[in-house]
Amino acid sequence: MPAITTNTPMRLSNAAARRLFLDRHGLAEDPSKRLALAELQALIERLGFVQVDSINTVARAHDLILFSRRQCYRPAQLKSLLEEERSLFEHWTHDAAVIPTRFYPHWNMRFARHEAQLKEQWRKWRRDGFEEKFDDVLAHIGENGPAMSREMGDGEKKSIGGWWDWHPSKTALEYLWRTGRLAVCRREGFQKVYDLAERVIAEEHRQHRPDEAESVDWACASALDRLGFATSGELAAFWDGVTPAEAKAWCARRLGKDLVPVMLETADGRSHKVFARPDLDEQAEAAGEPPRRIRVLSPFDPMIRDRNRAERLFGFNYRIEVFVPAHKRKYGYYVFPLLEGDRLIGRIDMKCRRDAGVLDVTALWLEPKVRLGRGRFGRLEAELERVRRFSGCDRIAFADGWIREPR
Repeated sequence: MPAITTNTPMRLSNAAARRLFLDRHGLAEDPSKRLALAELQALIERLGFVQVDSINTVARAHDLILFSRRQCYRPAQLKSLLEEERSLFEHWTHDAAVIPTRFYPHWNMRFARHEAQLKEQWRKWRRDGFEEKFDDVLAHIGENGPAMSREMGDGEKKSIGGWWDWHPSKTALEYLWRTGRLAVCRREGFQKVYDLAERVIAEEHRQHRPDEAESVDWACASALDRLGFATSGELAAFWDGVTPAEAKAWCARRLGKDLVPVMLETADGRSHKVFARPDLDEQAEAAGEPPRRIRVLSPFDPMIRDRNRAERLFGFNYRIEVFVPAHKRKYGYYVFPLLEGDRLIGRIDMKCRRDAGVLDVTALWLEPKVRLGRGRFGRLEAELERVRRFSGCDRIAFADGWIREPR
């Protein structure tokens, strides 16, 4: 290991940074490799978590994230790990996610922090009466078994406001889940089914309760291991369980011990200061070259979840437009990024019409200076065929003029 110094930052080229980042995100290996349950568990532990999302234009986010890394992945495997093996649990990072259960002890810090934060927030959002429902909800589930929100709250008045249109019992269910009294034992029709945490999470994981300092250290160190290099803000955002101030203080404490400053070369040739382990050069050298094949990524893929980081590393500006009014969208409702080797080369708009068994490809936008030659077109066709099979469609249909000019 090289001598640690905080005076002269190491330098990391953009090419090496991309290679290391893709390696950390499971995108530098042959995606045709086998995937038994043990390999799937290891892949999710390597990623840290997999975001869960309900949108299903081609496949749900969590399924496409895993499929892009292992083409033989099937959703039943994830269901088995979640609902039978219980080696994964569902909770919150920056959003709903499936997480390795062995990380569960560190969620106790999040549970404790949510106790006060959510009560204060939800009272402001006029969610009256949910606190009075805690005992009723726990008693109902304790006596009758797992429950969904639609099975509770008959006759209760809903709160005001769009997605947050919850009756008090639904709000109580969500609060008790967020604070660790309940756990999600499965989903039905993508609706959460809640049960008592002690019936879902093994006792060994529930009884181990690290203190806050230990959990902050774990969160920052494990985030850095999965990112390869990061700012303190990126470390805080990875699990979204520690504050930016806590991550900044952690970096200050570790600097000169097992953390070094690094000047990262960005895609546009500028320099950006980050932190990394002292053996960063060896890590980057050991990272494999990603395969040249094209892969469709979920808009919620962990590789591009941090849009600013993706733009710095790959020069790829990506924003999901689900919540943008149709007439204001630049590309489309749910457009998928395309990864080729170590480059994000474009985006594609497509949707599975399951009633007709057709994967409709509406539009393709390649990045400036990316050309659709014969070889690249063949790689794109091969990936679309893989996606077609995964989504259960019978054929692919291309819209007229689907190859668009770069924007």
